Amino acid sequence: LDQLKDMGVKWVLVGHSERRSLYGETDADTAEKVAKCQDLGVNVILCIGEQLEEREAGKTDEVNKRQLAACIPKIKDWNKIVIAYEPVWAIGTGKVATPEQAEETQAAIREYIKSAVSPNVADNVRIQYGGSVTPDNCKDLIAKPNIDGFLVGGASLKPTFMDIVSTVGPSKLQELWPSYQAKMEKEGCNEAAVAAFKYNLGVLAGGLALMIPESRLSSVEGLQEFEKLKIKSDPKLLKKTVILKLNGGLGTGMGLDKAKSLLTVTEGNSFLDLIAKQVASMKKEFKTNLKFMLMNSFATSKDTLEALSKYTDLGTGSDLEFVQNKAPKVTASDMTPATWEKESGHEWCPPGHGDLYPAMLGSGTLDKLLKKGFKYMFVSNSDNLGATMDLKILSYFASTGAPFMMEVAVRTDADKKGGHLAKDKVGGGLLLRESAQCPEEDEKAFQDTTKYSFFNTNNLWVDLVALKAQFKKNDGALPLPVMKNAKTVDPRDKASTKVLQLETAMGAAIECFEGATALVIPRSRFAPVKTTNDLFALRSDAYTLTKDFRITLASERNGVPPDVKLDGMYKFTDAMEKLIPNGPPSLIGCKKIVVEGEMTFAKGVVVKGTVTFKNSGASKEVPAGEYEDKTVEL
Repeated sequence: LDQLKDMGVKWVLVGHSERRSLYGETDADTAEKVAKCQDLGVNVILCIGEQLEEREAGKTDEVNKRQLAACIPKIKDWNKIVIAYEPVWAIGTGKVATPEQAEETQAAIREYIKSAVSPNVADNVRIQYGGSVTPDNCKDLIAKPNIDGFLVGGASLKPTFMDIVSTVGPSKLQELWPSYQAKMEKEGCNEAAVAAFKYNLGVLAGGLALMIPESRLSSVEGLQEFEKLKIKSDPKLLKKTVILKLNGGLGTGMGLDKAKSLLTVTEGNSFLDLIAKQVASMKKEFKTNLKFMLMNSFATSKDTLEALSKYTDLGTGSDLEFVQNKAPKVTASDMTPATWEKESGHEWCPPGHGDLYPAMLGSGTLDKLLKKGFKYMFVSNSDNLGATMDLKILSYFASTGAPFMMEVAVRTDADKKGGHLAKDKVGGGLLLRESAQCPEEDEKAFQDTTKYSFFNTNNLWVDLVALKAQFKKNDGALPLPVMKNAKTVDPRDKASTKVLQLETAMGAAIECFEGATALVIPRSRFAPVKTTNDLFALRSDAYTLTKDFRITLASERNGVPPDVKLDGMYKFTDAMEKLIPNGPPSLIGCKKIVVEGEMTFAKGVVVKGTVTFKNSGASKEVPAGEYEDKTVEL
């Protein structure tokens, strides 16, 4: 208990039926636990309830009184006690006591407390009901005078839990939802998109925890490494596998208003050109007609399809793409739907790449793929040109029987501000913590690459049959952790209304699948572009274009990319292009390059070690030559 208090735990369950039935805890054991909690000032939810045979024998009240009688002498402060009546035969079974049965039993509990303790305690103690509560039965149950609330177990992990919360009493979600629902229905959003956004909004409006504290986590050890895989590749698996690229990003953070994948990367090729050529290369290598798809957004679909029209072998229409859902932006000040009369399109945003799952469901893509016999999906970002189909990894994933596998890479100082893989101390499974989910006081631990050694590359392998099963289990949605992203309604007008974009991460689904795993991959499978810093490096000689059109780190880099820090004035791509009119400097021997102030690089600049270029006045040119471990004042 002392450890729980140190972790900030304020409530504990005591007397749960599984502790009684599976671990043999007696009424006396339960009473002693209550006493210890009282001594330390920890709040207790005291669980009582009868087995099926006890109910059928008419002993429900007798059992409840016996369990309470053992604990009552130990209770000094009833303000720290909540009683939860859980008919054991109704927990997780789908069976539920009728509202009348629950009310009759809980009235008897209150009457017993009145006689055994006092009328005042009986009137004020909260008595909850906890047997298979659902959105369908909670309204009738909560209407009964002696049911003060619910103890919800597995159903609290489902998106529809917010419907239970809203039904129990007045909530912010109840107030907000009608206007959002009307807006989304008018826009033609599908049922899966509406359900996913309602869950996300409910988390925000309900004030539920959006952060993952350090106290919940431990480091991950013992992961399988790609280089040590000993498995025979099975080409037959390719016919059951779909390759999916996420292509919904506009790159607004880089000053773009079109698909980021249209950016020129190297040798006149855009991301989309290289992806198309990668697929063609893979088809030739594996001698099979690989299934390839894109998830575009409402903002990238048209431009993308036009750019890819010259690659006829990729496919067309719904065989080539499905479109990511869009979600309303939330006004930061009052959580109402954001409006922007100048351009109504700015009222909507992509809901993060975690929308992959509801978009697959809502568009019919998941069912279509399953019907055609596809079982496995390899998904990666369109801006990661190192992520190609690897038959060895596919064969390993299939052999594990895991429902979900994440490719992770070893974190370096250049990665320490990004999300990391961790182990959940409570459930024991793997989870992903993004920077937006880290409390400020835990930032140092978050960036500790010795403790959290792996980061998510967003190269994921998913068993489509298992994904369908998760949707069925969770009433049509995955309960992914929600992140809020603070923006302005018009991304390029910082004076426009402040909004929140509610987003989820597709890698976070690792915590939704029991038995999910991760594979440590070489850095060659990870070459993304998130900022102009990344693009600057990617265009340099620190990266090479392979024969199969992958962008990989040059062998001389030993798996570590150069650390690029450009002045904020080069945040947008058009400004960065002016910085390197002759192409970027040579970075193959560079550890870190810092650019401060306005300048241009001449052709033939070579950077080695750690070099800072500074200019405090009008733009100047960095002359050709070799610069090593120095600060250059222009």
